[in-house]
Amino acid sequence: MDADAAPSVTRGAVAFILENPSPAAADVPGIVLQVVDLKPIGSRFTFMASDGEAKIKTMLPTQFLPEVRSGNLQNLGLIRVLDYTCNTIPSQSEKALIITKCEVVAKALDSEIKSEADEQEEKKPAIVLNPKEESVEPAALSKPTNAPPPPAPIALKPKQEVKSASQIVYEQRGNAAPAARLAMTRRVHPLISLNPYQGNWVIKVRVTSKGNLRTYRNARGEGCVFNVELTDEDGTQIQATMFNEAAKKFYPMFELGKVYYISKGSLRIANKQFKTVHNDYEMTLNENAVVEEAEGETFIPQIQYNFVKIDQLGPYVGGRELVDVIGVVQSVSPTLSIRRKIDNETIPKRDIVVADDSSKTVTISLWNDLATTTGQELLDMVDSAPIVAIKCMKVSDFQGLSLSTVGKSTIAVNPDLPEAEKLRAWYDSEGKGTSMASVGSDMGASRAGGARSMYSDRVFLSHITSDPNLGQDKPVFFSLNAYISLIKPDQTMWYRACKTCNKKVTEGIGSGYWCEGCQKNDAECSLRYIMVIKVSDPTGEAWFSLFNDQAERIVGCSADELDRIRKEEGDDSYLLKLKEATWVPHLFRVSVTQNEYMNEKRQRITVRSEAPVDHAAEAKYLLEEIAKLTAF
Repeated sequence: MDADAAPSVTRGAVAFILENPSPAAADVPGIVLQVVDLKPIGSRFTFMASDGEAKIKTMLPTQFLPEVRSGNLQNLGLIRVLDYTCNTIPSQSEKALIITKCEVVAKALDSEIKSEADEQEEKKPAIVLNPKEESVEPAALSKPTNAPPPPAPIALKPKQEVKSASQIVYEQRGNAAPAARLAMTRRVHPLISLNPYQGNWVIKVRVTSKGNLRTYRNARGEGCVFNVELTDEDGTQIQATMFNEAAKKFYPMFELGKVYYISKGSLRIANKQFKTVHNDYEMTLNENAVVEEAEGETFIPQIQYNFVKIDQLGPYVGGRELVDVIGVVQSVSPTLSIRRKIDNETIPKRDIVVADDSSKTVTISLWNDLATTTGQELLDMVDSAPIVAIKCMKVSDFQGLSLSTVGKSTIAVNPDLPEAEKLRAWYDSEGKGTSMASVGSDMGASRAGGARSMYSDRVFLSHITSDPNLGQDKPVFFSLNAYISLIKPDQTMWYRACKTCNKKVTEGIGSGYWCEGCQKNDAECSLRYIMVIKVSDPTGEAWFSLFNDQAERIVGCSADELDRIRKEEGDDSYLLKLKEATWVPHLFRVSVTQNEYMNEKRQRITVRSEAPVDHAAEAKYLLEEIAKLTAF
């Protein structure tokens, strides 16, 4: 603006504000508006902000009171808006402008600034209505000198059309699609900017993971729940959870891979024990949340993977961290029906074996819909060795090491990924003819995955026993090289188990054994170990809890066989069998948790996996540790 030019308003500013109700401060252009009809309401001031073409009701926060009272901000003055937000007035269709930052451009002008059309209307000749003149006799034409003057003519101006803020918004939106209307109504916020104390926000995200609709039962009754993982264009992720009515409403609406606008959700601090995405917050959507598909949007990132090589899965055994794996399918099993222990429900399961360029294979258990749909698809095409990218799997020590899908797992068959192209090239050139061993075939220290499992997080016993707070928030995992110093012979070393599901059985009415899980009475049962052992190393000793699979390898026989020895061969043979298992070195992978007993918190150390010491591998590990110490 020239120095000599008269200050003026920004034409079209009101329309811009309505189209951009909550912009970032850096995105606000130099908007100049005129203050019209300034008046106090309570502790604030309101006025109509005019750009010469349209007006919008405006509120000034209390921090601007000194500006008004000092006379710096006056009626018919000009202000430059630097930051604002535009909200809907409750119970009305109008919108209100709330100015959060502004500066005075000019004090009171002589008049209200109007558009050129308004000024031309004012310049048009007025329609003059003269009072009706009554006919009089000629003799009465002369008027007395003191007669009152005739009434002035009444000037009528053409009616001016004034558009409200809601009319302008309606004209701007026109017949836009629902998602477009939502995008125009509010500024899209990046996920990284959200926090629990933020109100009006709209996010634009892709569904990169969708869990199953699950039912639950607690003290308050029954319900259902499901969750999705959402990713925005910056790659930031967040988990959104829906319960009951919201779960039923949005489960069919959310589709994997599609882009949505979402608003009216709430955020809270994420539970670190259960979160699977890297975000400090998690989102909850109730039935009042707004979810609209953004049709035609493709720029939101696709599913993001963090692939782990099969021979590097060892450190994840028994942990809560979920892993992503890409591999070539080697075999696919038929669908099996497995009875779930929690609710006795039968669910489908299918195992597939995949390999990667580490020349190792791993068994992956597919559950529920993944077993019946994608699993069947893989069975039909297994001869062509398809490549699968599987996201979010749990790593367990079942059969040494295996993977299992969870509710939020996703499978992409022959995905369009650089890793898939590289894997295909390896398999076609050399992998097809390579002899590959299972990563879980031997849980010893000599295998690649096992080495990382048994030698990662290696500590002495004193590291665990000297810190009573270990495992207080969540289980922690360590590896140890230690000796079994004592197996108490008088402890309860096993329990009676169902031969089908391995759950504890009770004596049936009349005869046999009743299994609550299978809901049946069997004539026979099996014994499964559950015992404690004392473990020692050069720094101290501690009691470890031991379960059936590890106990069988340590004792050297099954619980049924040990019970037979005790009954048929006598206590001496029984004690000798236990003594033979002591003072033998073992590699242990253990978890440490906190349990409460008699109102006192105690550490519980549980053996998750066990292996005999491979002395060559142990010597190599010690040399590597010595090299690390001498490197500095």
